[in-house]
Amino acid sequence: MNKVIRLFFVVLVSSSAAFSQQAPAAAPDSSKPPAAKADKAADSKPAPPAPPRKVDRAAAYYHYTLAHMYEEQVAVYGRSDLANKAIEEYRQAIEADPTSGYLTAGLAELYAKTGRIRDAVLEAQDILKRDPNNIEARKLLGRIYLRSLGDMQASNGSQNVLKLAIEQYEQIVKIEPDSVDDRLLLGRLYRLNNDLQKAENEFKTAVKLQPDSEEAVTTLAYLYNEEGDTARATQVLSAIPEAGRSAKLYSALGYTYEQQKQYKNAITAYRRAIELDRDNLDAIRGLAQNLMNDGQTDAALEQYKVIADANPEDAQTYVRMADIYRKQSKYDLALENLKKAESMVQDSIEVPYSMAAVYQAQGRFEEAEQVLQNLLKKTEKPDGSYSQSDRNNRAVFLERLGSIYREQGNTQQAVETFRKMLALGDENAVRGYQQIIDSYREAKQWPQATTVAKEAVQKLPNNRDLRMVLDGQLADAGEPDKALKDVRSMLKGGAEDRDVYITLAQMNTRLKRWNDAEEALDKAEQLSSKPDEKEYVYFLRGSTYERQKKYDQAEEMFRKVLAVNPQNTMTLNYLGYMLADRGVKLEEALGYIKKALELDPANGAYLDSLGWAYFKLGKYDLAEENLVKAAQRINSDPTVQDHLGDLYQKTGRLKLAAAHWEHALNEWNRTIAAEVDSTDVARVQKKLESAKVKLAKDQPEKQ
Repeated sequence: MNKVIRLFFVVLVSSSAAFSQQAPAAAPDSSKPPAAKADKAADSKPAPPAPPRKVDRAAAYYHYTLAHMYEEQVAVYGRSDLANKAIEEYRQAIEADPTSGYLTAGLAELYAKTGRIRDAVLEAQDILKRDPNNIEARKLLGRIYLRSLGDMQASNGSQNVLKLAIEQYEQIVKIEPDSVDDRLLLGRLYRLNNDLQKAENEFKTAVKLQPDSEEAVTTLAYLYNEEGDTARATQVLSAIPEAGRSAKLYSALGYTYEQQKQYKNAITAYRRAIELDRDNLDAIRGLAQNLMNDGQTDAALEQYKVIADANPEDAQTYVRMADIYRKQSKYDLALENLKKAESMVQDSIEVPYSMAAVYQAQGRFEEAEQVLQNLLKKTEKPDGSYSQSDRNNRAVFLERLGSIYREQGNTQQAVETFRKMLALGDENAVRGYQQIIDSYREAKQWPQATTVAKEAVQKLPNNRDLRMVLDGQLADAGEPDKALKDVRSMLKGGAEDRDVYITLAQMNTRLKRWNDAEEALDKAEQLSSKPDEKEYVYFLRGSTYERQKKYDQAEEMFRKVLAVNPQNTMTLNYLGYMLADRGVKLEEALGYIKKALELDPANGAYLDSLGWAYFKLGKYDLAEENLVKAAQRINSDPTVQDHLGDLYQKTGRLKLAAAHWEHALNEWNRTIAAEVDSTDVARVQKKLESAKVKLAKDQPEKQ
């Protein structure tokens, strides 16, 4: 038996049931009238409709078999002539049995496979006109729309295709309501369309249909994470017994714990995922990231090395390793890894940007500036037709470039750079204005900061954050009641009031209106639902207590923050400095500050805290080393200058001490009242006067 005949019998047996389910063709009328009667009838009335074509199922089977054979050969050889032959055979099969939805669906599917999408869509739509419940035609249309959606960029066209895909899968789940896969697919389409409630309903139905489906459970959990409801995500994932948990489920659990900032739990979950699937590089990446989040940088580095060994072409891993080396101040190793990544992805913008960050940390400002300027030039479009992603990237480059100019004390150039962010719109413009204001404040150019804040509110009147920045400026400039009244007018009685209460607390703290500050923080805490929101309220409350010299209460609040997030650098530094400044728990204070610097090694304020802690411990060489570094980074900070003065006095260099105390007083004189503690000023003034008296008597000093 030759190949064609064998194929014919195989297909005949497998397809006969499908064909037999089609509606039978109407029997032709065999009683034709004589020609004379027909002609006479034609003269007296309109011609009757043409009789239906006779169904020849044997011919249909034969042509379908040939079509199927050619279709299989197309899959093997990919030849267009074979595809054309298959299509022709399908057409002849349909001509032999025009009532067969099975054949028309097969032809539509072949059109789709061979790239004739328009023909496939028309064929499928024609089937649905005759049979709206034809599941194969609907699934074919759904697949076509999904494929088209994947090939399209975000645009109005893609949104229309998304809606068409949703329409098909809504019908599919009506026809097959128990299909878990189709429920999940429809849910994902709803999610893509930002219809999260409908997406949740589909995912929950999928879980109900198949409670042990890890795909359904993890998909629902990821949606809850996206909505910020991490507690429900944990609940869904934890409902699967440990014995039934796969690597994928543990990875989802690790991600959920990460969103809750429960980094140790996340680490445990990712380790379990890796135990179950040692080749799961995504789980290893999750483990590495959470080790980083937990401050275990060396352990994180080891995991990234595992990934690099398993996949030496993974450029992103080298970028992550470089980031760790940069934070460890191992700049040569950071650059070495970035160059490896650069050799793999020459068109990357992330890699050179990371190089600029390393150069900035090294103080190689000119090289950092050049890299960033090259990135700006590379991403520039003369016609200004930037996508949102393009605008966001350019804003990031400009923001770092401006920060480099500011770090060098070049306020004007920093401001000019940040101003270029304003044309990028949306949040980029808001950040640009905030950076300009911060630059003027850092340079102690208070009127200019207020002027820009007014400009920002005028240009973006609906932005509440910029309004509150302006009110903060006005309060500092001597108009506190007017500013506080405006901020209070922004309260609406809902969850969005939290940020307003935070601003009221900060403004009242600077104004030393302690009761009002604490009352605002109480309100903010009531509106804080997420761990990081509560964490920030605890930090601000600790700062408010410290400014009132309620040190025990401040310490309690700071420890409460660290119980939630042990990696909170601001709190680590604040608590460490507060203890060191009072000369209590010095070794513990030193530990907090060192940990803050491990996470942010270039921070001038943290370097000052470290130097001051060493000074209090009597380790003057280490104190000087770190205080000098701090002064190089934040030379205009009066507290740093005061600390250097105390160090030089203690080590017998009174002339240097006097110079730094004088520098401190000059900086305080340039500072607005809200940022100055008059007690500190009086204390430094007294030290300087005493030093001048001693120097005038020409007492010997150690130079």
